[in-house]
Amino acid sequence: MGNFLVIAGIASLLALAFVVYLAKYVLSKPQGTEHMAKLSSMVQDGARAFLYREYRYVGSFVVVIFLLLTIVGLVNPEIGLNFRTAIAFAAGAVASGCAGFLGMYIATRANARTAAAAETGGVRGALDVAMSGGAVMGMGVVGIALLGLVIVYRMFEGDPVIVNGYAMGASLVALFGRTGGGIFTKGADMGADLVGKVEAGIPEDDPRNPAVIADNVGDNVGDVAGLGADLLESFVASIISSLAIAFIMYTAVGAEAGEFLRGFPFILAGVGIIGSILGVMYVKRFAQSNPQSALMNGTYLSAIVTLVAIGVYSYFYGVSFPHPDREGIEVAWWGPFLAAVLGIVSGTLVGFISEYFTSSKYAPVQRIAKGSQSGPAITVTEGTAVGMQSTIIPIIVLALAVVLAYWLCGVYGVAIAALGMLATTGMVVAVDSYGPIADNAGGIAEMSHLDPKVREITDNLDAVGNTTAAIGKGFAIGSAAFAAIGLLSAFMLAADLSPQDVSLLDPQVLAGILIGAMLPFFFSSLLFGAVGRCADMMILEVRRQFDAIPGLRDGEEGVLPDSTTCVDIATQGAIKGMMLPGFLAIFAPIIMGLLLGPDALAGMLVGAIASGVMLGLSSANSGGAMDNAKKFIEEGNYGGKNSEAHKAAVVGDTVGDPLKDTVGPSINILIKLMGVISLVLAPLFI
Repeated sequence: MGNFLVIAGIASLLALAFVVYLAKYVLSKPQGTEHMAKLSSMVQDGARAFLYREYRYVGSFVVVIFLLLTIVGLVNPEIGLNFRTAIAFAAGAVASGCAGFLGMYIATRANARTAAAAETGGVRGALDVAMSGGAVMGMGVVGIALLGLVIVYRMFEGDPVIVNGYAMGASLVALFGRTGGGIFTKGADMGADLVGKVEAGIPEDDPRNPAVIADNVGDNVGDVAGLGADLLESFVASIISSLAIAFIMYTAVGAEAGEFLRGFPFILAGVGIIGSILGVMYVKRFAQSNPQSALMNGTYLSAIVTLVAIGVYSYFYGVSFPHPDREGIEVAWWGPFLAAVLGIVSGTLVGFISEYFTSSKYAPVQRIAKGSQSGPAITVTEGTAVGMQSTIIPIIVLALAVVLAYWLCGVYGVAIAALGMLATTGMVVAVDSYGPIADNAGGIAEMSHLDPKVREITDNLDAVGNTTAAIGKGFAIGSAAFAAIGLLSAFMLAADLSPQDVSLLDPQVLAGILIGAMLPFFFSSLLFGAVGRCADMMILEVRRQFDAIPGLRDGEEGVLPDSTTCVDIATQGAIKGMMLPGFLAIFAPIIMGLLLGPDALAGMLVGAIASGVMLGLSSANSGGAMDNAKKFIEEGNYGGKNSEAHKAAVVGDTVGDPLKDTVGPSINILIKLMGVISLVLAPLFI
């Protein structure tokens, strides 16, 4: 057990050391004027207050589940679930919470510093600070996640029934982080846009709009802390599913091959961290006037370094082993390596397809923008059609990758493909998190009345961030599909289910598939409703302040909005809105497993994966396309800002925002959380 844990542990400590360096670097930069520092402080206070409140509610779930796992172990000790599983579960929850808080802490302090850097150092200076702030989230996610897993794995000697609890804890916090943060940010964003841009006709991030600060807070709690918790959970789930399958294969393949299979996920995660560090350093060192090129080249560098390193490791230390699902077939040393390559390649393809359907450089978004001249109905119709169309090629790519990974080395290969896709999570999260920092920097520049050139720089970085975010969402959805399939396979092995046990001729399995396919839609409806209610309260409050505060609408000097009330409205809406979806995700697999058995539960997971991946892709790409159609018009096309096409596109954007930033990302976690709960509790259902 020794060497691969040591290597993974060293890699995770390197990631955390890099986080310390980046954090100090960001905090050493000037915040600009006193007014800029004050605005940044308001965003910090709002984000901190929300996370503290959210984590108190999530903490109650963690305590209850911790106690239930402990009680189950005392009542029925022979099934393997016990106090140690509860400890691993709590460790995963704490790791996810720490990563989210760390990323939010630095991101909210990097916003004013990015604006100040744009004023003095141009594009390169602003990108350097924003990327450093985003990389704190990215490297913190992988460093904390892997170090925690190494410690838990070492403490409990790799016992999968115990170690799987770590993924369950991370998944639980990630679900609430993504749903709560997504409801907050989109409720505030919709309120700010509909009253500010459409009704009052004032610019985005105008200091007169009381919802602007809440919108900026939402960028951090949703798109930084929520995103980090999301991909931390994916990262952990993909490692855990690989380890669970490797543990079951151990006796069949022999000690030497079994050790290689158990160590491979840790080594892949470790070299992915090294690749991500090099990618971040490349962006910081070589970013010039083209941030898009710098970010993409850094991402490519991370992937190439990871592939070369894991290829070298496999060549020197890999061993052959019997194919777990194809009798008489021997898997060579390069089998897991090629499965990892499949994951990275398919993830990249899904990301670039998402970029095509969501970037204003290409026809789909331009078609939505053109249709906006005819009103918001056409905007929404075209945007929905683009999202649905965008599922075709990614699903074919993922299906082929699953088949090839299975052909290479069975269900273990599918799990490794998921991990390969997520090996460079540090870089992916860094690139994704830099976008909200740049967006916040633009808001602070607008509210501080800086030179318009500063806003042009931050808008350029934000536009690039939208493109990289689309690629990141493609990675997240693709990896969710792989990880969920890996967790399903691990669950079936843990529950001692053969393929014949999960037959389509079995009515219980069919019932499970139908119920599972329904769950992502019901889950999405709950999130949509929560965002709508939150946005409605925000709209009423912004209108009230415009009417009740003399001189606010006209921008009289010294007249300020009450931003604190808007932050509190978004916080209350998010906390209330995230509770029922959380209950659904946690208890649906438990109820199915206890009432109808493990075979029906396996069917439910299949149905949830099939419909969830489609809905996640369609939602994320519809929302991204409508958002960038609005930005395309704001660049001066089809009448530019304040034109009828722009007003229609703003309405379309408010429909698309909860799709891309609340529903789409949350479905990823739903299908993985149900999978990992099923895996952990498999002994209960047998």
